[in-house]
Order: sequence, then structure tokens, then C-alpha cells
Amino acid sequence: MNSQKIWLSSPHMGGNEQSFVNEAFETNWVAPLGPNVTGFEQDLAKYIDQDSHVAALSSGTGALHLGLILLGVKAGDEVICQSMTFSASANPIMYLGATPVFIDSEQDTWNMCPITLEEAILDRISKGKKPKAIIAVHLYGMPYKIEEIQAISSKYQIPILEDSAEALGSSYKGQKCGTFGEISVLSFNGNKIITTSGGGALVTKNEKIKEKAVFLATQARDNAPHYQHSEVGYNYRMSNICAGIGRGQMQVLDKHVGLRRDMHQLYVDTFANIDGVTVLTEPDLNYFSNHWLSAIIINPEKTNGKASEGFRLALEKANIESRPLWKPMHLQPVFESYPYYGNNISDGLFEKGLCLPSGSNLTEEEKNRIIAEIQLFF
Repeated sequence: MNSQKIWLSSPHMGGNEQSFVNEAFETNWVAPLGPNVTGFEQDLAKYIDQDSHVAALSSGTGALHLGLILLGVKAGDEVICQSMTFSASANPIMYLGATPVFIDSEQDTWNMCPITLEEAILDRISKGKKPKAIIAVHLYGMPYKIEEIQAISSKYQIPILEDSAEALGSSYKGQKCGTFGEISVLSFNGNKIITTSGGGALVTKNEKIKEKAVFLATQARDNAPHYQHSEVGYNYRMSNICAGIGRGQMQVLDKHVGLRRDMHQLYVDTFANIDGVTVLTEPDLNYFSNHWLSAIIINPEKTNGKASEGFRLALEKANIESRPLWKPMHLQPVFESYPYYGNNISDGLFEKGLCLPSGSNLTEEEKNRIIAEIQLFF
């Protein structure tokens, strides 16, 4: 336990963040507006392309909340949500007094199952409750089944709110994640592929939606010399200081993606000769994951009874952080009474899955420690 802690995914500075932050201090731009906010939005829009418009916000959760509002979700409505995700995907549904309807995963990407999605939509429509939106998540940076989900969205005219919180730098058929939904969301939390310490963004191809998002994120202040408000607003705008960190991080984004993908490949190579362990990997060449987190499934029937929890504890003893996969929302106490559709695929993934250290700042010594513990355990 004397060795330094190896974290699952720690912040990784690129070197130029401080210069943008210092400039903000020197020019006294420390409010939730300023040149860094504008510049960060422009950097993101250029990176993901597709004529995107970006609103930099205080969190990805806030972006999801505004996204639902902008899609017209109100109290009493139903919103479809991927079950295997972090709770931030589902919580904003509850903020609005709407009802989450949870959808199980498929085995290829661990994301929302298109077959189950359509079954759920048909069942909700038969009950007179057509969902108002679909929250689809790119889990751990792995793109969901874009074409299948989009086809269902178009068929039933239910818009997609694309949760790309974990997928900046991922793509499908060359198109960046964060550009597939009517509204999309990014996150820059401290453990993400790039960070602004905390923060997020709303992405849309519709400039008027971006403008409305910024309006709502700045307390919905009407255009008047005094403080006048005709709508309920929120304090969701990103500060110029945080955006300065983001501008520096954008300079190393592709490098960080490459380093995480290299770490993922190291796991693939390491587990290649270990029966019973499967690494989450792209289904085919159309998918490009940033591998924000590398995740595995351990089948105890093929590993002489060695299971994910035992492996997690062994890593913990070696001062290496790992973490079970997201516990599906339909299994969470706060959500267990809400509708769920599926065949418990996500339940099995949660039971047997584990996320392994994936940071872009892992040293060779740390990588060697991780691989040594893998070999020792199995």
C-alpha cells in the first residue's frame, strides 16, 4: 500500500490552461461571460463540426435539463431513457415532474437496445402516453447504435436528446458524437476526457435553440434596462475562468483520446489470453470510441470462480482504483417504481462488469503495476 494511488480517471492538464485563466484575471473577465466562454464554444463547434452551435454551461446535467425544456417536456410527460447510465441522465426528467421510462441495453455496445426501444414506444402509445423525448447515451465513450435509434426516432417523431457526456472525441462513420441528436450534451467534469473542473455544454444545429438555451441559462432575463423575467430561468452559464481551462484542454483533446485508446489496446492485448474476460470494444469499423473508460466483463464460469468484485478488491488492496459498471437506473431505489422494458441485459453487465484505470496521464510505471496485478489475479 506504499505505492502511490492509481486513479480510475484523473484530470490531465495540457500546459496552456493557466495562460487562458491568467488572461481572464488580468482583464477582470471572471463572470459567466467573456472571451474564453465565446472562444471555448467556438473551439468545440469547430471540433465537432456539422454546423453545430454550442452553449457552454455549468454542468452536463444542467445541459440535459435545458435540453428537455427546449424539447417541450413538461410535468406529466414521459421521457425514454437508457437504463445503463449515470443518474445524471435521468435526474433532469424528475426535475420537470416528468416520468422516466427505462430501456435495457444490447450486448454489442451496452447502450440502448433499438428493439426494446420500439417495443416500449408502441406500448406507451397503446396506453395513450406517447413519449416526448429519447435520452440515448454513448456509454463510456462507445457510440450507441446510431442508425437504428435514429430510424425509430424518425418513425415515431420523438426527438433524441443525445447524452455525449462521456463521448467527446468519439464518432460514428466519421461523424463526431454530440451531433446526432436534435439537442446533444457534453460534460467537462473532472474525470472526463477533457475538463473545465466542472462544466458542460449544450449542442444543437439550430442557432435559435442555442440562443434560447443561453437565455434560460442566464436566469431568463428579458431585454429590458431593468431586471424583468417572463419565464423561469436558471443559473447554468459557464464562467470565463472555467472556459479558460477548457480552451487549454481543447489543444490536447485528440492527444488525450489517443492515449486512452492506447490504454484500451493494452487491456485488449493483456486479456487476449485470459479466458472468461471480455473487453468492451467497437462492434465494427464504423464505430470509433474515445474509450473514456475501459471496461471489462468477467465470467466466473470461465475464470475458475474469479469474479469482478474479487478483482476490484484485489486492485484496491494494491492501491489501484477500479469501479463497477453503472448500476442500471431501473435497479436504483429512487427509480425502481418507474416503467422498465428489457431482458435484464444491463443487470448482467452490472453484475459482471468493472471499469479499469483509463487516464490519459497514466505513467509507464503505473501501467506496469496494473498489468502485473491483472496477471497476478488471473
